[in-house]
Amino acid sequence: MTQLRLSLELGVTQETISAYETGKHNISMKTLIQMSEIFNASLDYIMARSNSRENIRKSDLTVQEIEIISGFRNLSHIKQEKLISYLEGLRS
Repeated sequence: MTQLRLSLELGVTQETISAYETGKHNISMKTLIQMSEIFNASLDYIMARSNSRENIRKSDLTVQEIEIISGFRNLSHIKQEKLISYLEGLRS
């Protein structure tokens, strides 16, 4: 999406979008939420805090998926990295 198109969607100027991208202006929470809705992406993804674009709600998860996430969080950092590597191997 171009800066111009996004500026029209958000109701701001193209210069404001450019200032957001360069870090000259901070984005308000309201604007972040609007961007999340426009791009159908999580706030963490919009703010570059996550590589996962999906906005997953707990209600969307199965009991087994919740158990897997809980188990993952209880692992040491090294074991988490090993598990991530193993999962990436399974996907290829």
